[in-house]
Amino acid sequence: MVDFLLNPNVAYLFLVGGFSMALMAILTPGTGVLEIGAVFSLLLAGWGVYNLPINYWALIILVLGVVPFIIAVRKSRRMVFLGISILALIVGSVFLFRGETWWKPVVNPVLASVVSLLIGGFFWIVVQKTLEADDAPLAHDLSPLLGAVGEAKTDIHQEGSIQVRRELWSAYSENPISEGALVKVVKREGFILQVEEV
Repeated sequence: MVDFLLNPNVAYLFLVGGFSMALMAILTPGTGVLEIGAVFSLLLAGWGVYNLPINYWALIILVLGVVPFIIAVRKSRRMVFLGISILALIVGSVFLFRGETWWKPVVNPVLASVVSLLIGGFFWIVVQKTLEADDAPLAHDLSPLLGAVGEAKTDIHQEGSIQVRRELWSAYSENPISEGALVKVVKREGFILQVEEV
């Protein structure tokens, strides 16, 4: 098993898989599945990095490649930063394990080419579609809720629930409102409505 994990091709696959899951977790945080998978894969890859000779310049490129990815996704939304990040992931991971000379990778070139094309294409498409979805206008217009009249489904003061326009909403009010009372929406803060008794 140890020999299997210390194979540069196997360590390369764990490294690319771990970095890919970590970047996807940055893109779509919250489930915990990607984060756990990334930690597991990077720990296995770390075993290979610790025990195999590496090119430190490739490790630096690999780690720094996360920065343009975050810039592309969270800040500038420019695809050139995504391209730089994908290139850093490919170059850093392929050249990470040192061969006889610093410029000759130990990883199988066919494996590196296939994985690079798949991962690069995958991230290019996924990030592009994610950014398009983020920039798309809201399909559900919430502005008609202001002034709408509904019914208090619970007692409302600091928090509670109302039904308005056949939907159940979280709500709060400045003054206590009894369950069953008619209420009017006076303000919306995200998905929480401020109401007052009619």
